[in-house]
Amino acid sequence: MGDTRQLRRELASAKQTRTAITRLELLESSENILKARLYFAADLFVQVYCNDRFGTINYALIQGDRRLYARDRLDGQWHRHSVNEPALHDKSEEGQRPVALNEFLDEVETLLIELDLL
Repeated sequence: MGDTRQLRRELASAKQTRTAITRLELLESSENILKARLYFAADLFVQVYCNDRFGTINYALIQGDRRLYARDRLDGQWHRHSVNEPALHDKSEEGQRPVALNEFLDEVETLLIELDLL
């Protein structure tokens, strides 16, 4: 699939081009697995996880130890965890829409402004 390779490029680009992001941290990186964080503040970050072997991608906005918003691809199907109900799987048409990291970051930056966190 090569999603990890593409995400590495997108993470580096996001760190360089998005002024709200203060730090990129690679937590795990191998040929088929990538786990990284893009920090907005010490306790506010987007965590990115990708496993090419299983076709899994997870994007999550986290504050402290709480997920605020997320989009996941599991078994080839996307779903969303909305800011209003982050524990639930939104499988609506919008929730199932595939998104690239940059689009997710656009959504996150809008949410952070709306929540007065940015």
